[in-house]
Amino acid sequence: MTSPDSYDVAVVGAGLAGLTACARLAERGVRVVVLEKGAGEDYPCNVRISGGVFHICFRHINDDEASLVEAIRRNTQGYARDDQASVTARNTRTAVQWFKDKGARFSSGGAAEGFREMTLAAPPADTAKPWQGHGGGELLRILTGVLEKGGGKLLRGASAKRLRMEGNRCIGLAVEREGRTMTVAARNVILCDGGFQADPALVREYIVPHPEKLRQRNSGSGGGDALRMAREIGAQLVGMDKFYGHVLAREAMQSDMLWPYPMVDPICSAGVVVDGSGRRFADEGMGGVWMTNRIAHLPDPLSAVTVFDEKIWNGPAASGHIYGANPGLVRAGANLVQARDLTSLARAIDLPAEALEATIAEYNAAVESGQTGRLNPARTAATYKPLPIANPPYYALRLCAGMTFTMGGIAVDEVGRVLNGRNEAIPGLYAAGACTGGLDGGPHAGYVGGLAKSAAMGLATADHLAASIRG
Repeated sequence: MTSPDSYDVAVVGAGLAGLTACARLAERGVRVVVLEKGAGEDYPCNVRISGGVFHICFRHINDDEASLVEAIRRNTQGYARDDQASVTARNTRTAVQWFKDKGARFSSGGAAEGFREMTLAAPPADTAKPWQGHGGGELLRILTGVLEKGGGKLLRGASAKRLRMEGNRCIGLAVEREGRTMTVAARNVILCDGGFQADPALVREYIVPHPEKLRQRNSGSGGGDALRMAREIGAQLVGMDKFYGHVLAREAMQSDMLWPYPMVDPICSAGVVVDGSGRRFADEGMGGVWMTNRIAHLPDPLSAVTVFDEKIWNGPAASGHIYGANPGLVRAGANLVQARDLTSLARAIDLPAEALEATIAEYNAAVESGQTGRLNPARTAATYKPLPIANPPYYALRLCAGMTFTMGGIAVDEVGRVLNGRNEAIPGLYAAGACTGGLDGGPHAGYVGGLAKSAAMGLATADHLAASIRG
């Protein structure tokens, strides 16, 4: 059937980017509809299960804009587009203040500067559904209210299937809802349906050949629909081979108690991570997001093991994050192996003892001499301090890579216009949030901030379109 309605803007996806964009547009008098494939009122999306922290490279969003841009460049080692870095540094604070003006509550999530803007809500009454009542879900509820107050529509259970084109211009979408096909006519379309992490075929095509050996550390809603539709009409895709996630205990592959937290990043960044041969394979000093990607790219991602000692277990593992690994891992059911010597530890974790002992001896010598950069692979020390593994008892934990959202996606400019292969904007087509690429990622899986990216670009796209439509 054909919808009798036509809109100034149709938005695909009612996550943080989508609802930020459409609520802002509705507030400014733009005729807007948002299409959400989830059918229920509490439809799944990543913001509902996120930590709720708005940060930029783990720095406070109110820091000086120039310093935030420099932090983005440094974290991504020059990969991030300059225009997206500038918009993120400038607009995140504006978006958070706008959320607060609409009634969203924020609090400090800890002493670290990057955790000082965190969504706040009452603890959930039903612990079987921990995302209910979470600050992210509350923020979505508030934005939905802003949308509806401004005359906008939210259509749940509406799955976008195809972009409608007239020449090279996007003029709407083909949508399935309640078993029927409908046409949504719109002068502009914004794609905001998240990444493609939950689609095994796309993960296999762009990231790793074995998606079944990664833990989906997300809501399960990121199926890559927007990416497929954009690719079909010639949109450019960028940075498709990296993802944001955290290192988890291997038992998370079977247990919902071990994801999304506690994460094992602090242990890996202080100690040693080895593969099934007992040898190091990546720079632990690059942090958890990088290590998660490296584990995912092993021939067998489930062969990775982290090895550490009592000092690390009672130090970095017990502090430095609001969801600490010590004692959370053991309480949640992870198999933490402990031994008085490395030979016994290797046997208990099924690693070759001689190889593991040689790896730890070489690593300890490099740490003591301050020469970890000469290890193979090198171990950087600028961000995460390497600690010797020399204080028994020794510990080992089998690992898995937890994938939260993909970093790459549709290429866009500073106001979210979708670009084709010639870097030309496709008229009428925009994208924002985790379905886009060009900010996070690059050769070193540089991470900027998922909530910041979605809020900043959702707001930038809405403000640009509102000004254009009013003009």
